[in-house]
Amino acid sequence: MNLQFKRYIGIDYSGAQTPSSSLKGLRVYAADGPNAPQEVLPPPSPRKYWTRRGIGEWLVERLSEDARALVGIDHGFSFPIQYFEQHGLTLDWPSFLDDFQRHWPTDGDIYVDFVRDGTTGNGTARSGNPRWRRLTEGRARTAKSVFQFDVQGSVAKSTHAGIPWLRYIRQHVRDRVHFWPFDGWSIPHNRSVIAEVYPALWSRSFSMDGRTQDQQDAFAIAKWFQEADRDGSLGRYFNPRLEPDERRKAEVEGWILGVL
Repeated sequence: MNLQFKRYIGIDYSGAQTPSSSLKGLRVYAADGPNAPQEVLPPPSPRKYWTRRGIGEWLVERLSEDARALVGIDHGFSFPIQYFEQHGLTLDWPSFLDDFQRHWPTDGDIYVDFVRDGTTGNGTARSGNPRWRRLTEGRARTAKSVFQFDVQGSVAKSTHAGIPWLRYIRQHVRDRVHFWPFDGWSIPHNRSVIAEVYPALWSRSFSMDGRTQDQQDAFAIAKWFQEADRDGSLGRYFNPRLEPDERRKAEVEGWILGVL
């Protein structure tokens, strides 16, 4: 069996509180080779659960290892094209990461709501409309806008909390990781991959087995990755059905792995 990856990591994310807050909603599952995904607990400390900072640092360590990994994180990696147009931004994802972090410094010890309220940062200069949706969100149908705050099932807060940590990982791991599809639709054979995921696509496909919903979502990401790699279908998902203009748009907005 010619597998693309040796390790499969699923992360159910949370944008609550601060990057150093221990959050029950932050869950990590990993599968090595053919082994079933197991929950990865944070390093021993007074904190019972993962923190966003802890996950960022842990991922840098894992992605620096030789085992080629596929990592799925449950939050938006970029914004709709209207956001770039409204704010006069270059259609370039690395530049977007830098610009966003300057206005929404949520990798600092702050709540996302501090920026929303104008207490810190400059969120009003980089705001979006909840009616805006990325192409991939429309294709996924039930996925909500990355600007739709304060509603059940929204990823807006986790997205605004998580994007600066993608920048952090990119800066620390550099050419060992491929951020799909921003670094290209084709995956280099010697790089690990980080991709945006939407666990609602898969969570109900697997038995809960006593897991909480957050645990189940992280488990389902890792399990689906593992199965799709083993049955040879994973490559098809890295190349979704897109017209040339849609593909160019998605290279800026990002794409949810698993959405065809």
